[in-house]
Amino acid sequence: MPLVTAAQAVVHETPNAVMTTVASPSLGAAQLAAWELHMRPGQRGPQHTTDAEQVWVVLAGAVEIELDGERLVAGAGDTAIVPAGAVRTVAAPDGVRALVATTGGALVRTVDGGERPLPWAA
Repeated sequence: MPLVTAAQAVVHETPNAVMTTVASPSLGAAQLAAWELHMRPGQRGPQHTTDAEQVWVVLAGAVEIELDGERLVAGAGDTAIVPAGAVRTVAAPDGVRALVATTGGALVRTVDGGERPLPWAA
């Protein structure tokens, strides 16, 4: 049984968030990826889609997800399920800490047509 220690977790920083990968194919998982996400108050990610469903468990604060034009707000203790292919924008007006899970190797697509592996799910 693989064990991922805190020292092995991989940190990914973007202008909008910090993702700490705690499970993924590169860390020994066969099918799943999970990361802890931190967004500071006022942060907002770019509009995008992924090719895999995501499950967001909000640990602290709240996340606003604009999902195919609808606004979803998940607070501490809530779980948001974001379908594959849904156009989304993620924001944290007051900051958020969440655990996010998806399929390992998921791809992200940007509105300009770019496609790449989701680094924290690889």
